[in-house]
Amino acid sequence: MTWFSFDAGDYFLTRFLLQRAMAFCYLVAFFIVVNQFCALSGEKGLMPVHHALRGGFWHNPSVFHLFPTDRAFHLAGWLGVLLSAFALSGFSERFGWAVSLGTWGALWALYLSFVNAGGTFYGFGWELLLCEAGVLAIFLGPQNAAPPVLVIWLFRWLLFRLMFGAGMIKWRADECWRNLTCMDYHYQTQPQPNSLSWFFHHLPAGVHRVETAVTLLVEIIVPFFFFLPGPLGWIAGGLTIAFQGMIILSGNLSWLNFLTIALSLSCLDDRALGWLAGIFPKADFATAWPHQWAVYLLSAVTLVLSYRPVKNLLSKDQVMITSYNSLAYVNTYGLFGGITTERREVVIQGTDALTPGEGAQWLDYEFKAKPGDVKRRPPFVSPYHYKLDWQMWFAAMSPYWDHPWIVNLAGKLLEGDRPTLALLGKNPFPDKPPRFLRMEWYEYRFTRPGDKSGHWWTRTRVEAYVEPISLDNERFRNALSQLRE
Repeated sequence: MTWFSFDAGDYFLTRFLLQRAMAFCYLVAFFIVVNQFCALSGEKGLMPVHHALRGGFWHNPSVFHLFPTDRAFHLAGWLGVLLSAFALSGFSERFGWAVSLGTWGALWALYLSFVNAGGTFYGFGWELLLCEAGVLAIFLGPQNAAPPVLVIWLFRWLLFRLMFGAGMIKWRADECWRNLTCMDYHYQTQPQPNSLSWFFHHLPAGVHRVETAVTLLVEIIVPFFFFLPGPLGWIAGGLTIAFQGMIILSGNLSWLNFLTIALSLSCLDDRALGWLAGIFPKADFATAWPHQWAVYLLSAVTLVLSYRPVKNLLSKDQVMITSYNSLAYVNTYGLFGGITTERREVVIQGTDALTPGEGAQWLDYEFKAKPGDVKRRPPFVSPYHYKLDWQMWFAAMSPYWDHPWIVNLAGKLLEGDRPTLALLGKNPFPDKPPRFLRMEWYEYRFTRPGDKSGHWWTRTRVEAYVEPISLDNERFRNALSQLRE
């Protein structure tokens, strides 16, 4: 095996790990579907499925145009879980082309269907990333077939667009990246801090400068080394994996970092992986010309569709996460272009009082992961994704009318809707729903080192987000009816 080689025999271990890592990400994604989809985007969800499917099949390809029912969502979600487990076990690759293609093709089609039917709650960058990587996974082939070198390179090309896009949008969008101060705020203001975020936030300012510089280095410079052979490519992939591991330690970014680690495996060939694992597989495989030509076609399509993402990467007006076609293939990526310096949270409160006046006792609803009770330790949840918690982070950045589902959330809490309450961490009204509900804007800050309160956060009320409402309010009922129609 030469230092510079395009031999298919160089990528048996690479393909094995790529497939296992992709299957793991699919498994997490489908567990989230099973647990959350119906309450968020189902027939009677916070943003009912018919809103997302109004554009028709060609605008939003999804099998759920035929079956837009909660029963179908549950069955398809569990089918996705089973197929993911089947792929994770490796059995999907032991029985030839039909089983391999069928497994990975079904995973991609099912998850794309959920993304296109999920609307607001499925608009995150890692959803598109999984869909795009899922297309590539279809063409990796079973274990007795030649590992397709071009597909490995397409994984690298996807990784490059993801990392370089993230780096360039940082450099262009917010001065704090250029003056190396972004990490002074990031750990406190990121969507879902975890238990270690408090400690990362209180690192010395000089360490934050280094962190910011390393982020730019890994996202802007290192990606160009993904395409180099041998040790240089291995080092680039390894640096990216280590960088993603640090992000996992410092925050909850769903499976984004885990999927990025999966993509980074494409930078390692069997020589590097064999040295790490002590396994050197023999290059004994069969070739199939239909597979070869399918890979050539995929490569040509990818090349053509890359024009707009590359144009965006080179533009001074670079946009963030964007899909240019209904199949979510060859997308634009870019995260955390701007860093917020303050953390606002929407705190939802209810009361049993007959009137919402000064004498009313308001009790807080708690979410599963987002900050609420200042005494509660921020949890580790990655790679799991609490979608409502994330949307509440976005909602806190602008008035409620920019987020129509907020109205439905308020209505369902006043109705005591069980699927919605299951999305929350604590319901302060377990016996019957409150008479009135309100939402308050609070500014949250991490407590300082040496604080004796035992709290993780301090919070200060800013203003009302939603004034007290009840189901007796005719205007509110009309708004609910329009959203649910």
